[in-house]
Amino acid sequence: MVKYKFPDGFWWGSAASGPQTEGRVKGDGKADNIWDHWYKKQPEKFFNQVGPQNTSKVYQSYKEDVQLMKKSGHNTFRTSIQWSRLIPNSDGKVNSEAVKFYDDYFNELLENGIEPFVNLFHFDMPMRLQEMGGWLNRETVEAYVHYAETCFELFGDRVKKWFTHNEPIVPVEGGYLYQFHYPSEVNMKHAVQVGFNELLASAKVIQKYHETNLDGEIGIILNLTPSYPRDENSPADVKAAKIADAFFNRSFLDPSVKGTFPKELVEIVAELNMLPEMEEGDLTLIEENTVDLLGINYYQPRRVKAKESTKNNEMAPMPDDYFDDYEKPGRKMNPYRGWEIYEKGIYDILANIRKNYGNIQCFISENGMGVEGEERFTDENGKVQDDYRIDFIKDHLRYVHQAIQEGTNCLGYHMWTCMDNWSWLNAYKNRYGFIAIDLDNNAARTIKKSGEWFKTVSDNNGFED
Repeated sequence: MVKYKFPDGFWWGSAASGPQTEGRVKGDGKADNIWDHWYKKQPEKFFNQVGPQNTSKVYQSYKEDVQLMKKSGHNTFRTSIQWSRLIPNSDGKVNSEAVKFYDDYFNELLENGIEPFVNLFHFDMPMRLQEMGGWLNRETVEAYVHYAETCFELFGDRVKKWFTHNEPIVPVEGGYLYQFHYPSEVNMKHAVQVGFNELLASAKVIQKYHETNLDGEIGIILNLTPSYPRDENSPADVKAAKIADAFFNRSFLDPSVKGTFPKELVEIVAELNMLPEMEEGDLTLIEENTVDLLGINYYQPRRVKAKESTKNNEMAPMPDDYFDDYEKPGRKMNPYRGWEIYEKGIYDILANIRKNYGNIQCFISENGMGVEGEERFTDENGKVQDDYRIDFIKDHLRYVHQAIQEGTNCLGYHMWTCMDNWSWLNAYKNRYGFIAIDLDNNAARTIKKSGEWFKTVSDNNGFED
């Protein structure tokens, strides 16, 4: 008997991205993005010096991959189009090789009963645009709108679920605050401008999509890390958690769903004299072009206490000037990634969306567990016995189920990721997939135990305890 039964038509699947899976082959016409450039410039920064040129070779192997998706229970799958592949040059012309690849890829998914969910931007700014400032430059916003309109025109007859950005806070944090994305700056003013321009680009593209009458939906994918105060009875801790929430969650959640910016964040940025440059009509455009659908990526909570440590004046201003992170005693950890595992966080996010964001239709667009050295769990038949991943998914799905029972409009669950893939500076250090990749054997694929289990979940639209 299936104890945790999900609504009819529930989206079972996984998520990936173009830059993390496709690789490059001679004659594919793709230009460099910031990751291609950074790897050429500083390969030592990447784990085991594995760069994005090979990754998991989906460009050549997508037909095999779609069959493996089918065997692991996918009825939906999210990936991204690479801007630097589709429009490689500043002349705006479309790369015909890219069109053929994405046409064939999306058609193959649809022919096998898997609906493609397509994201337009996954951390992969074309280098030609980054050289002009990337998201700091308003011209990039207009170039992005042209790129998005091109995608809608080419693929919108078949793709009915579009997303403007995946985790737009990450280019802000990584590129302009904490130095784990290119251009690796520490510059709060730039961080604010990048965030604003990403949101403006998102709103403009939502407006354009709604003007096409393509009979689909467009949304955004946000990584939400619920902020919990160390002591809920401490006003200082509660205030610190609220500020952290405004910086890292509501900065994109509020404008994307409500069309407005969080008051606490605006006040801080104004006090720092770092309000973004904008043009007349920008705020109205953002207000009037909110998302149809919200993707929620959840990996870990954020535990916060009032600021007790000394502010780093050399780095200031930074979000960390307003709170300190807090380690909860006895917390459950993923030791490989250094992240707390807190399953109830996924419920708290969904409850918040139901109560405070109009119960907008949403889905879990990423949730997963990265494990280093996972090959040691391979049995004599060559299959990875990843029971820990099955337990991780079950423990989160129970809370998703509870949120749905209470009325949350959650339509699906996508795990990160379909098959082990390249993960930026971490490369292949931690494995996340339903499907194992053998980098030493021409990226050979093997479904893990979790992939077989997920097929039973999808087939039964739920699972037993």
